[in-house]
Amino acid sequence: MSPKKLVAKDSVGKGKKATITVEVKKEIIAKHERGVRVVDLVREYGRTSSTICTILKRKEQFKTLEVAKGVTKVNKKRPQILEEVEKLLLVWMNERQLHGDSVSEALVCAKAKKLYVDLVRKTPGASSEEEEIFKASRGWFEKFRKRSGIHSVVRHGEAASSDKAAAEKFVPEFQEFVAEKEFLPQQVFNCDETGLFWKKMTKRTYITQEEQSLPGHKPMKDRLTLVLCANASGDCKVKPLLVYHSENPRVFKACKVYKARLNVMWRSNKKSWVTRIFFTEWINDVFGPSVRKYLEEKQLPLKA
Repeated sequence: MSPKKLVAKDSVGKGKKATITVEVKKEIIAKHERGVRVVDLVREYGRTSSTICTILKRKEQFKTLEVAKGVTKVNKKRPQILEEVEKLLLVWMNERQLHGDSVSEALVCAKAKKLYVDLVRKTPGASSEEEEIFKASRGWFEKFRKRSGIHSVVRHGEAASSDKAAAEKFVPEFQEFVAEKEFLPQQVFNCDETGLFWKKMTKRTYITQEEQSLPGHKPMKDRLTLVLCANASGDCKVKPLLVYHSENPRVFKACKVYKARLNVMWRSNKKSWVTRIFFTEWINDVFGPSVRKYLEEKQLPLKA
């Protein structure tokens, strides 16, 4: 039998080091110019001194490069317009995150293709044939995902953005306040908003590298928001506030529905969001009169 090969302990578990991106190279150059020593850069980035010195020798070249996030080297076959597409794409994804919209692979590819076509058309002397060069294929998406660090996550509701520590701290404070003011369960009301979706939305979405989770979804269509309110004893349920993206849906006209007769206070805006104005109107026109009438019927003090 042939003798077994001995493997050095230091080599176990060590793989090939990831290639340094142009973005990180610029960061190294900037730190060195601010006075950080090469030995400190070696320790911080886990690279050899020769690698750091090579980057610093070519600093003028790297400074002038304008590439998309995650690009490790500039390939002559990779058009500059594609760099612009990927930079604009990350900006677009950040905007979608702020709005709480889902971003799937298909949407990213479609947006990338649209950005590319728009940029080609704005380029002087560009032909229509150049618009078909970039396919925004799945292969491109996988490379873009690895370069930029975007990752897929499962959507959560408002818990993803809620401050649980502050909420837990508030509970004893609120209980102390209720006891001090001698509120009865009939006088303590809880109010919250919730989204009602007409179509099932995807549970997964792509977000940028910097984000770990994404707040609840707020799509612009096929959704309405309800503000629900009741007291702690459960015998007083206040008329809900409903916010939809249409002031007068077509079905209302066809069926002759009068919003004033509905069991909800109907309001509308493009995003189906509860605004301060809507909530104030609901407090003054619905909550206040309803609670006053309830407390008078129960012969309770007019405070809630």
